[in-house]
Amino acid sequence: MPLFPFSAVVGQQALKTALMISAIDPGVGGVLAMGERGTGKSTTIRALASLLPSIEVREGCLYNCDPAAPADACTICNSDEPPPIVTRPVPVVDLPLGVTEDRVLGALDLERALATGEKRFEPGLLARAHRGFLYIDEVNLLEDHIVDLLLDVAASGENVVEREGLSVRHPAKVMLIGSGNPEEGELRPQLLDRFGLSVEVRTPRVVDERVEAVIRRDAFERDPAGFLADWAEEEAAVSRALVSARAALDSVEVPREARVRAAELCLALGTDGLRGELTLVRAARALAALEGQVSVDATLLDRAAPMALGHRLRRDPLDDSAAGARVERALADLAHA
Repeated sequence: MPLFPFSAVVGQQALKTALMISAIDPGVGGVLAMGERGTGKSTTIRALASLLPSIEVREGCLYNCDPAAPADACTICNSDEPPPIVTRPVPVVDLPLGVTEDRVLGALDLERALATGEKRFEPGLLARAHRGFLYIDEVNLLEDHIVDLLLDVAASGENVVEREGLSVRHPAKVMLIGSGNPEEGELRPQLLDRFGLSVEVRTPRVVDERVEAVIRRDAFERDPAGFLADWAEEEAAVSRALVSARAALDSVEVPREARVRAAELCLALGTDGLRGELTLVRAARALAALEGQVSVDATLLDRAAPMALGHRLRRDPLDDSAAGARVERALADLAHA
């Protein structure tokens, strides 16, 4: 089934920008999109992956091993005569609610074990999502024991399974993408902190935007092929921009004054630890690469700050302002300091 074009999504600029930043620099740590139902969160998230260049893998590899990193490769890729290299689309793997641990981590292939007596590992969702996206819709409703598994993998970038006489270890570097409705519950703080960027997705409040969104969706559903052809040029432009930004990322400079401003902002907001400002600097650098700038400046930091810091703020019983408003207020205070 064809995917709705990323560039044709009306509004939701914060979400689109956050997703592009994470695609340019996966080290940013993924994206959390919380908001009302029917606002295009899933549509936008799935559309991005189709714009990214394919990844290289060995034919038949079940773990999406990177041929350029043989130390992390599986037995198939590390064999004396490894299979030829082929390309695959960047994986986008759904993690459904109610999923079992075995489905996430992988487990013994029982059918093969019963038929042949051979113990063979059946890779799980984490293996399929390696070097791609693990998408969790309704992430705030995820069961605690699955959250614990994801936290372990997010911290190590590796999946370790030891059960039924099996001992398997494989890379699981996945970009976590979560979406949900905050009215249905909050995320555990430990998981919330693992998302590099967070955005609030709202239903468009402007009549023209709502009308245009409905027109585009209706046109897509009536003639997907024709609609995709109409947006092919815009999609190609976004894809080229992402590829160019990835190539330029390492050359973008982060001057000391930018790092000082990031630290001052995090201090002003009282964020815990250093993950906030590390993410802020990385996000601003990716944004600079996307826009063809050679250095991170205060403007880029200020634009990235609500996404990188909004979900890291401590609760203040005396201030019920939205997180984004608190970040904007801290930015204004720094500007007048």
